[in-house]
Amino acid sequence: MISAQITGIVIAVQANYYWVKCDRIQGDLDQGDRNSQSSSALPQATLLCTRRDRLRKMGQKVMVGDRVTVEEINWDSQRAAICQVLPRQTELDRPPVANADQILLVFAFAQPAIDPVQLSRFLVKAETSGIKVQLCLTKCDLVSPDIQQQWRDRLMTWSYDPILISVYQHQGLETLRQRLSDRITVVSGPSGVGKSSLINALLPQLKLRVSSVSGKLERGRHTTRHVELFQLASGGLLADTPGFNQPDLDCAPIALAHCFPEVRSRLQQNSCQFSDCLHRDEPGCGVRGSWERYDLYLKFLDDAIAYQTKLRQQTEPEAILKAKTSANGKINYEMRLDRSKYRRESRKTRQQSMQVMKGKVIDWLEQEPE
Repeated sequence: MISAQITGIVIAVQANYYWVKCDRIQGDLDQGDRNSQSSSALPQATLLCTRRDRLRKMGQKVMVGDRVTVEEINWDSQRAAICQVLPRQTELDRPPVANADQILLVFAFAQPAIDPVQLSRFLVKAETSGIKVQLCLTKCDLVSPDIQQQWRDRLMTWSYDPILISVYQHQGLETLRQRLSDRITVVSGPSGVGKSSLINALLPQLKLRVSSVSGKLERGRHTTRHVELFQLASGGLLADTPGFNQPDLDCAPIALAHCFPEVRSRLQQNSCQFSDCLHRDEPGCGVRGSWERYDLYLKFLDDAIAYQTKLRQQTEPEAILKAKTSANGKINYEMRLDRSKYRRESRKTRQQSMQVMKGKVIDWLEQEPE
């Protein structure tokens, strides 16, 4: 056994078990450990760990990417227990990854084709994390060079410099490796865009399962089921995550504008008259204009307002107003009706009432006359 504790990084989580890769030893080895393992081999071990009940009672969640301390190590069975989670630098909720340095957002040129609205939702969701965002477009061998250049120019106006990737033609992989070097990178994006194929190209030894795109819906099938960190030859770590097609926009309305790089650049050039400007119809707004994604910004703003209103109503059940979205996308507020007095009595309640009434009638009939 180890007389002291060892630190490491959580590389995978499944159910209530955690795989921790050890990185250095904080104590001396006893004689038994010296005989079973060499000190040079111990830091490379991966341990299957459980979480201490104390952490569970404290509500301390253990995520992929967490720096942790483990104890009670059994090197023969490669088992241990996580006793401490070190402070996090960053934290993502979906996918659940801690201490990530950047997000690699993967979309495909075709099969499925790029949807600007869906792409913008993913970009905005990634920007809410405050982590650097890298954009990657795969399957560029399925479209012409003109279409590739059109999308590159278009995304440059959004202030993103995409990496164009073709796994089949080995295009752009070296550029991607350089941007992933010595960083913890979270790979995210819709299902079917080729995330697993891309990771297989970067790490051929993994042989991750891949799947084709649905022919009818042109929508990807989920192949990755859980989050896991993989070691890159460049020294970085890559987190493969399950794909999903519609991320939630849960940021505050006032913070939404800062999730658009176009707005951030405009705010640096032209300050708005009001510090709490939503850039919708306020006077003296320096953001409102003819930039391409402005209409999308307004749509996402309505979604963010509706989300905040829903949260407020959940925390304040006595709220008398409710939000209602009209056909033109505007959000209106109307009085909340008390529907309890219009609610129909359930069949079970009626049957119970009838049984009680029947019992009272029987008792009345069985009473002796005075």
